[in-house]
Order: sequence, then C-alpha cells, then structure tokens
Amino acid sequence: MRHRACGVMIVTGAVLAAVAAWAGPAAAQTPGLPVLPIPGDALGGSVAPFEGSAATPAHVGGMTQPPRNPFMAPNGRSNIHDDAYMTDTYAVTGPLGDGPASSTLFSRECASITFDSQGRIVTICVGLDRPVLALLDPHSLAVLAAMPLPIRNLGAGGNPFTDFSGGGYFYLDQHDRAAISTNDHHVLVVSESGPGFAVDHDYDLSAKIPAADGIVSVLPDWNGRLWFVTRGGLVGTIERGDGTVRAMKLAGEGISNSFAVDETGGVFLVSDEALYRVDADSKGAPTVSWRVVYPNSGVHKPGQSDAGSGTTPTLMGRKWVAITDNADPMDVVVYRRARVLPKPKKKHKRGKAKGRLICSAQVFGQGAGSTDNSLIGTNRSLVVENNYGYVISAGDLGGAESVPGITRVDVVKKKARHRRRKKRFRCRTVWTSNERSPSVVPKLSLANGLVYAYTKPPRTDGLDAWYLTALDFRTGRTVYRRLAGTGFGFNNNYAPVTLGPDGTAYVGVLGGLVELP
Repeated sequence: MRHRACGVMIVTGAVLAAVAAWAGPAAAQTPGLPVLPIPGDALGGSVAPFEGSAATPAHVGGMTQPPRNPFMAPNGRSNIHDDAYMTDTYAVTGPLGDGPASSTLFSRECASITFDSQGRIVTICVGLDRPVLALLDPHSLAVLAAMPLPIRNLGAGGNPFTDFSGGGYFYLDQHDRAAISTNDHHVLVVSESGPGFAVDHDYDLSAKIPAADGIVSVLPDWNGRLWFVTRGGLVGTIERGDGTVRAMKLAGEGISNSFAVDETGGVFLVSDEALYRVDADSKGAPTVSWRVVYPNSGVHKPGQSDAGSGTTPTLMGRKWVAITDNADPMDVVVYRRARVLPKPKKKHKRGKAKGRLICSAQVFGQGAGSTDNSLIGTNRSLVVENNYGYVISAGDLGGAESVPGITRVDVVKKKARHRRRKKRFRCRTVWTSNERSPSVVPKLSLANGLVYAYTKPPRTDGLDAWYLTALDFRTGRTVYRRLAGTGFGFNNNYAPVTLGPDGTAYVGVLGGLVELP
C-alpha cells in the first residue's frame, strides 16, 4: 500500500528516509564506507524475481560501427549514449538471463556511467542538493574516490527531476578524464589522481551564460575543440589552449538534451523547435550550417522535459541523422546530415530539388505518444520508446503510469515504381512491443541481439516493481524480465541501461545504482 506524508510518498514498512529525501549527504559516497543496498518495498516479497527464459545470443550482423572520436574514451565507455554518434548500441554482450541483482544506496541517481581504462565505473550521481563525481569498483560498487560538485540552482531549472544541466551529462576522454559542466557555469576536466580526483582544467563560462541558465552537455569535436549547449539555447565552443569561449544564441529556443558530433566537423543538436547542424568557422566560432523545423504540436506532453523533440540526435551510418518530432501522433524522422547537399543531376519536373528529409513514420497513438530519450540507431534501424504519461514529482517518486510501447522502425529502399519526387526510402515499422518502459534510455547489444529496457508493468497490488527487460531485436518479443527491485528507490527517472565491458548491466536509480550481471 502507498501512503503520502509531508508531500513525499512513503512505502509502508520500508526504511527509505534517505531515498525519499534523494538529497542525502555527500558522505553517502565517501571512500571506505561499506556498501549498503537500496531498501526495497517491505511488501515486495510477492514479486516474481524472473519471468521468461534465458536468451540465445543472435549477433546483429551487417552493421557499420560508428568511428571513435579520438578525444573520447573507446565506444561503449565514453558517455551516456555510448559513442559520439549517440547510437546507444554496444559491441559487447549483455545479460542473457537470470542472476543476482545488487545495488548501492547513495540517495542520488547515478545516471551517466562511463568506464575507465581499468574497467572501473566513473559516474556522476545527482541529488537534489548537488552532483557528486564518483569512481566505483564495477563489481562490489564500493566507492574508490568521490568529489562533490557545485550545488544545484533549483530555482532556475524548473522541475529538478527533468533538469539535466550541471552534471546529468558528461563524457570520459581518451586519458580517463571526466569533462563535466557544473551548476556554477564552469567546465571541469578532472583526472583520476591517486586515491582521489584532481582538476586539470577549469574553464569559466560564467561571463557568457546568464545566471538563470544551465549548461546541459559538453562534448569534443574531432579536432578536440569543446562544444557546449545550455537550457536557454546558447551554443558555444571552448578552445583548449587558451580557454577562449565563442558562443551564439538560438533566438527563442531552448535545449533540454545532449548533442551528437561526427568526423566531418558536424555538431547535431535539437532545440524545442528545430534540428540543427552547426560547424566551427575559421575562428572556431559556432555557425549554423542548416536548420530544419520539425513538426510540433506545441504541447508539453507528459513524459517530456519540454514541448519539443525530447531526443538527443542519433547519427545513422555516415549520412543520416534521426530524431523524434513532437507531432501528435509522434513521428520518427530521418534526415540527411551533410553540410551541403549535392546538387541533383536534374530537377523534378515541378522544379523541386531533393531535400533533407529521408523518411518518417508515425509511432504510438494520437494523444498517447511522447519520448524524452534518444533513439537506438544502427545503419538502417531505429528503436523508439514511449514515455507518455510518466510524470514524477516530490509527491510521487514512483512516477505516474506510462503508456505502453517500444517500436522498431527501419529505413528501407522503395521499389522503383513507388518512388515519388526522388524519395528513395521509406520508414517502415517492423514491430511494436507492449512493454511499459516509463523513462529509460534503452540500449542494444549487437553481440547478442537484445534490446535492454527498464520496465514497470502495471500491478493490481499497487507495488512499483522495476525490471531489466530484454527484447529480441529482430521480432520485438519479450525474452525475459529480471527484477531490479521494488519501490521508488528503484525508479530510474530518465537514466539509461548501461552495459559494462564484461557485459554487466547497470541502471542508475533514485536510490543510487543497480548492478545486474
């Protein structure tokens, strides 16, 4: 049974005061302290720990791996979306079935997880008070080092559960250093130093960014130049040598998510109105190469952080970029990403040349579809998750029930007789699963052919039971559900599934971190 007291949901019989506060002291991540598990719902003993059967690995072949950005850690280890293309795919395998789940209680959500060259976890765990950079043992989850980061500016960012600035995103570079945007408008490059951390570089952006704004994400381009975006629509670069900051403002547009970069110099970002390709000019300043306005209902749908796309752009192969729009019904949309489109050999008889749009496909139902998570992307396939209905607040940390839906969409060539106005491709829905995955960033293992989601099926007893759920990439069939835990301490709240170098799955949750080997 759920009860509410003092504006915070309490689970009967569970010792969850620290989880409910979600802003526990930094001492919760002090090296040397014992690892404490996240307490579950006292009534959760009736929940089945495993449903389904062990998976048989089925390698997904014919896929071109995204190139590694030379200024980032190896693909699969560098950032929340796995690589510079933001594909959310792995070359390594993941869990194939049942096994012991474990967790560590931080009273902070360890969402972005990376792995250093020794296979250790480097993560930022965000609480209501502040984020904490932490180095963890990947098996015991013991804290090896921790560094508190500047406090959050909760008055400026709106809902603290959907504000990802100041630590929600970071990346690990090629030298095991974490590049972090902070809540006081700095960008820190932090190295592992003995038993702790050391700040190697501190770039002060406070003169360029309004006090009420926040840095959402920082990434390097293929030349090593740092790029950043802010909630208020500021897009900028930082020169590593002298720290020179150059920035431009998107007029009247905000940015809620991270961005993607490719080897041609392209930086791909989505605002609450349009998809952009931005490049650096001869002086290193950001300049818009192209802008495409996507369909938008103008509605801030439940499950989204703003009234816009909700996705970090996903790069497909060497030529395409994909997002979801904010139409109703919502669409998966694929565009050409080249800086300049080649001139067509000949124009259509009506005089229209080939545009950027490759294809689009409606997903989920009218009045019942939204997402705030990046698409899984391969050369020709995309997987999108429905977050419609998920709303979290201090009064309901389990989040309102979401609408089912995980869909695979493929970009396929049209038969010649069906081509119109030079459109050579169409977006085709391959399958739709009825699993309910309220807010996770799903991932795909190319090694075993499984899509990993984090689901909360509806229950008649009112318990919040959270599962690592594996779907067959080819068919959409649910292979298994594996219980991570019960109660709102196991709510991932927009954190991803992350696969470690040895195939262990991790999920950041409001209580801390869950490990599923």
